[in-house]
Amino acid sequence: MGNTLRVATWNINSLRLRLKLLGQLAAELKPDVICLQETKVPDELFPPHATTELGYEHVAYRGMKGYNGVAIFSRLPLEVLPDTPDWCGKGDCRHLAVRVATPGGPIELHDFYVPAGGDVADREANPKFGHKLDFIAEATEYFRGRQDLKRAIIVGDLNIAPLEHDVWSHKQLLDVVSHTPVETAGLTTWREAGFHDAMRHFVPDDQKLYTWWSYRNRDWKTANRGRRLDHIWVTPDLTPGLRNLTVHTEARDWPQGSDHVPVMLELAV
Repeated sequence: MGNTLRVATWNINSLRLRLKLLGQLAAELKPDVICLQETKVPDELFPPHATTELGYEHVAYRGMKGYNGVAIFSRLPLEVLPDTPDWCGKGDCRHLAVRVATPGGPIELHDFYVPAGGDVADREANPKFGHKLDFIAEATEYFRGRQDLKRAIIVGDLNIAPLEHDVWSHKQLLDVVSHTPVETAGLTTWREAGFHDAMRHFVPDDQKLYTWWSYRNRDWKTANRGRRLDHIWVTPDLTPGLRNLTVHTEARDWPQGSDHVPVMLELAV
């Protein structure tokens, strides 16, 4: 890796179903660290041997049966950070934090899978939407309270497309969960609690940028009705080291692929 770190994030939408595709991701992007969301596998059934065969000797995971779940694979030593919050008191395996050993010093890495929020953008009518808003608010307060936070990265499926050009139609999606004003304002407030949008560092705000295309669109590439639901944020001290961004759009056509595509950031550490 030299003096750079390559961190990839991907909502794999079932680790066991797409285990072979994990190898394809490793071969094509060659990340040093892979962060996954929606692994859908309880800890006792997690296949750590599969990652060591790919060269990722260091593994951390937090999962449950059937849904949610996060995992981090690393070529570099890592340690799981203790005492991270149990968001909304649900114990639902949506966050994993580790410290990655790099030549320039440790990097604090957070892997998040934010609740999708259901289909109705109303807290009273839809408790799932209320859970999503509460999760975002708790995360904001937690990081706002981390006054000593530095050399830190947040990645994951945050399930919100905050900017106008993070969706295929700003006007048509204003009432659709993932792009409603209350969600986008909440996510922006969280990011501003201590982070820089590393993806928009490379792609200006006035350009389209997507990481997710619905399974409902058979010809997703022609329709291109995408959203940027996956994010990478870094603390300001890391921004001078930002080197490259890859949105691996080709992965949307992988056999039995996820509806999300991998995103990778390369930065000097």
